[in-house]
Amino acid sequence: MNYTTVLLNLPLVSEAKGDKVSTPQEALEICSDLAFIAQESFHVLTLTTKNRLINRHMVSLGTVNSTPVSIPECFRCAILDAATSIVVAHGHPSGDATPGTEDIGVTRRLIEAGAIVGIRVLDHIIIGRDSDTGKPVQVSLREQGICQFKQ
Repeated sequence: MNYTTVLLNLPLVSEAKGDKVSTPQEALEICSDLAFIAQESFHVLTLTTKNRLINRHMVSLGTVNSTPVSIPECFRCAILDAATSIVVAHGHPSGDATPGTEDIGVTRRLIEAGAIVGIRVLDHIIIGRDSDTGKPVQVSLREQGICQFKQ
């Protein structure tokens, strides 16, 4: 008899760290440090089916007023983490968390790509600073109704 041995590598299951991310405020608590850096930085929060945080990934580090966002890179970390949904976040070094045209465009492309790969984009949080207190603040594109997020 001739036997063949097959080696099979199975991915490890990522366990949630326990932080629940169901609201923009909860996302802000995880990413509040983005309010204080001098460059734009784009992050992906990978989540379980119960919206528990698996991991936070920085997928892009840019300049004082922009950062390139790779749609495949955002979903690569989500797929490797076996995430069922993501929240994306980035900081505006100016402190003004108002979304720009690019922010809206990237969010729409992420939502479309997520629908194709089966990973929901729950929100895009832009983080800035309160002009009076200097504390981190956020603008949620979902709450603002700027993009049509899938249910």
